[in-house]
Amino acid sequence: MSSNEPIDGVAADAAPTTGSVARPKTTGLAKGENVPGVAKNDPIMVVDNVTRRFGGLTAVDVEHLEIPRNAITALIGPNGAGKTTLFNLLCGFDKPNSGTWSYDGKSLAGIPAFKVARMGQVRTFQLTKALSLLTVLENMKLGAPNQSGEKFWQSFFPAIWRKQEKVNEDKARDLLTRFKLDAKEADFAASLSGGQRKLLEMARALMSDPALVMLDEPMAGVNPALTQSLLDHILDLKDLGMTVLFVEHDMHMVRHIADWVVVMAEGRVVAEGPPDTVMNDQAVIDAYLGSHQDVDLGVVTGRVAGELDTSAVQLLEEIKEEREVSVEEAEEGKR
Repeated sequence: MSSNEPIDGVAADAAPTTGSVARPKTTGLAKGENVPGVAKNDPIMVVDNVTRRFGGLTAVDVEHLEIPRNAITALIGPNGAGKTTLFNLLCGFDKPNSGTWSYDGKSLAGIPAFKVARMGQVRTFQLTKALSLLTVLENMKLGAPNQSGEKFWQSFFPAIWRKQEKVNEDKARDLLTRFKLDAKEADFAASLSGGQRKLLEMARALMSDPALVMLDEPMAGVNPALTQSLLDHILDLKDLGMTVLFVEHDMHMVRHIADWVVVMAEGRVVAEGPPDTVMNDQAVIDAYLGSHQDVDLGVVTGRVAGELDTSAVQLLEEIKEEREVSVEEAEEGKR
């Protein structure tokens, strides 16, 4: 099947060109209107009533969320929205206070992170986790699943693990070539740039042939020279039949490569839909810029000449009331 053909009846629209190849965007992912918690035609992950609290702070409170299969989904939101915390819960790196979630129809509640990875759901981190004093090739081999050396009795039979080691090395070198890191295979991971470490993490994640790849801020700290390469590799994952879920603050990247966008604010999902639709959603604008983002605060405060509209007048009154209350409380405190 070519990348331009629909997958399971899901149509594909033209997308902006990245690199030298025009990549189609997948549409028709949802069954109904683009509202938070909308059902998907073929979800690979389903989240229900998942909450995570730290003392009195509720970091995550997701009532229902479905991640579409064979698509690139972006998880966006302002700082402190709960995106990485949700990532940690879904991957088994943290435990929720309540709720259930499933991957490919199998419940992941209570499953440790290493078993989640073996099931085909892998992740990368915002701060890369490459082992600095191992070579690039050695880091790659760590990602291979079911290694004989992990089993006590098989470790006593060199013929078994040497054969597997050769297979793993060949696969690692193929991936390093694809990610243009083959010239670095003998170098220590500590010598790589930030962008190269991101590439190494992504390549290592593919050693286990995952079905779902979760990327936590893949563009954070990446030199602009490597940005295009990372974008192309993320799109390649979809072309290879994988599902991608990524956290990102770069809205330009989200608009160009995401098929579906989920927006979080204060731990909740506040919007879902295709990128262009979501980025024009008032709830999303409010989450990022505040509910008064269209009010000229210079006019409100009287520092700039201009005509006050109704919302500006209301905001000015709220500011005055809060200031008066603060003054009264301060005076009472002095008595």
